[in-house]
Amino acid sequence: MANPHILVVDDEPDISALLAYHLAREAYRVRTASSGPEALKAMEVEVPDLVLLDLMLPGFSGLEVLKEIRRHDSWRSVPVILLTARTDEVDRVEGFREGADDYVLKPFSPREIVLRVGAVLRRVLQEPPVKSGGKILRVGPFVLDVEGMVARVDGREMDLTPTEFRLLQVLMERRGRVQSRRQLLESVWEVTARIATRTVDMHVQRLRLKAGDAADWIETARGFGYRFRLDPPPPA
Repeated sequence: MANPHILVVDDEPDISALLAYHLAREAYRVRTASSGPEALKAMEVEVPDLVLLDLMLPGFSGLEVLKEIRRHDSWRSVPVILLTARTDEVDRVEGFREGADDYVLKPFSPREIVLRVGAVLRRVLQEPPVKSGGKILRVGPFVLDVEGMVARVDGREMDLTPTEFRLLQVLMERRGRVQSRRQLLESVWEVTARIATRTVDMHVQRLRLKAGDAADWIETARGFGYRFRLDPPPPA
């Protein structure tokens, strides 16, 4: 995709300018906003291909902006990377629950941001690098239409973000095999740079929540990673 449009939302001018500079060097078109209302107005003018969103915004928090993005029909599929100086895990978990695709802790390396942005855009806007054997994946109660980006469980359509869909796809394609958190990071997030493996745990937790009664099809391999079952889980 030529010249993707990135919306940077941060109330610190120095950080916005730094991000805009490094992203522009990589041929991204960049627009900045310093508040939640300004960000939403910018999205009404032009829907971006990705949003870099600071959690700590004055008046209208980053989480409120994220919720509004996910509620809006025309914006809900736009990937969002959260920027946060908070080390509290609760804030990050809440961000993932509201549909964030990734997060970066401040202070950050501008190069890391550029890598993260590129990885998310490749995952969302291009063909997935891990190919399935067919257009439809079926395992137990799960049915995944890879090309149509539609996932169903027990006949019910799952409301998944692009990252959640990609995670479910990779787990189903590699069903029966334990996948380490590092393997999932490289396959789903497509970045081999430093990323907290807790990111995987948070996304699996949210994926299980959306799977409802079928959540146990995704097994935890303690101390290693996750596996999608070949056979139905034993009754509780």
